[in-house]
Amino acid sequence: MSATLDTRRRRTIEVLSIIAAGLWIFLLLMSLFAPSENDTSPRTGEPVLKNFSAVRSDTGAIRFTMDELSYTLEQRNGQWVMAETGGYPVREDRLTTLAEGLETMTWGERRTSDPARFGRIGLGDPRDGGNGVLIEVFATNGSKTAEIITGRRNEFLYAREPGENVSFRVEGDLPPLYTREAWLDLDIIDIDPSAISAVRLTDSTRTSLYLTRSPGSGARSFSPAPPYQNDRLRSRLAASTPALAISRLTPIDVKPASELTSRPVARHITETHDGLEIDLRAWREPGGFWVTLRAVEAGEGARRAQTINDRAEGWAFKLTEYDWREFTPLVSSIVRRADPDAQAPGENNFQP
Repeated sequence: MSATLDTRRRRTIEVLSIIAAGLWIFLLLMSLFAPSENDTSPRTGEPVLKNFSAVRSDTGAIRFTMDELSYTLEQRNGQWVMAETGGYPVREDRLTTLAEGLETMTWGERRTSDPARFGRIGLGDPRDGGNGVLIEVFATNGSKTAEIITGRRNEFLYAREPGENVSFRVEGDLPPLYTREAWLDLDIIDIDPSAISAVRLTDSTRTSLYLTRSPGSGARSFSPAPPYQNDRLRSRLAASTPALAISRLTPIDVKPASELTSRPVARHITETHDGLEIDLRAWREPGGFWVTLRAVEAGEGARRAQTINDRAEGWAFKLTEYDWREFTPLVSSIVRRADPDAQAPGENNFQP
C-alpha cells in the first residue's frame, strides 16, 4: 500500500514539474517576442510619407536607387513612362499599387537603431553599397517632396528615413522594386497559336522559306508551300517552332529603335487565317538580341494592326537568346532543299 502511494506521489510530482516547466518556457517566449515599450514610438501609426496624399496629384517623377541599379518613372504628356528606356510606357496596375502603397504606408514597431544591423532587414543605404531601396518622389517642377529607404525581410516590409539611425517595420505594402523590367508594359501581341496560318522566313544567309497549314489543322501541320513546295521537312517540330514563335513573344526589355546600331539579320512574317500579318525583323546587337515589329491588316476595320503598331512602332524589344533564335533559324535546319542552288522567283526582293 505504501509503495503504491509513493508511486502515485512520484507521478503527480512529475506531472506538476512538466506543467511548471511548460509554463516557464511559455513565459520566456512571451517575454522574448512580445512588444516591449522600446518597440513603440511617437511615429507608430503615422504615415511614412506624411505629405504624399497632398502632393500625389502633382507628382512628376519617382526615382528608385539600388546598389547596382536605378530607374525613374516620369510623367510625360499625361502618361507615365520609364526614363531609362527612352520613354516607354509603364504598367498602370503597378503604378496604381505603388501610389496607393506610398500613400497608405504607416510606421509600425520600432526596430534596430544600429547602422551595422540595417542590412539584416534590407535597409542598408544603397548609395553606400547597401541592400535597401531609396525611393525619391519629385513634383512636376522637379523639387523633391519625399524620400525613404525601404527593405524586405521574409514577408515584412521595413523602412527608415535617409540620414536617420532608427528603423521601423511598416504596415502596408509596395510592389517589387528590384527589377525595372517588371514595370514595362511589354504585352504587345496576343495571338492564339491556332490563329496562325503561315510564316515566311528569311535567314541570315538570305535564304527564304514559306510554311503554311490549313485552318483547324494541328500545331505540327506546317509544310513548305509554293515556291518551295519541293522542300522536305527535317522534322515537324523544326517547322512548327518558328511558325508559332510570335504566339510566344516575351520581350524582357525595350529601347528606341533609333538606338539600334547594326542591320537586321533575319526576317519573320507571321500570317493569320483572318488576314493579320506581323512583320518581325531580328537584330543581333552588342548588347543582346532585339526585334522590331510592324503589323499589317487589310480592310477598313484593321484595328488589331493599329493597336499593335501604336505600341510597337519606333521601339526595339529585347529577347532572350533562346527566344530570339526561334525567329531566326537557318532555313537549312528546317528543310532539305531539292536544289540548294535554285532560287525562287522574287527571292531577292524578300530580304531582312
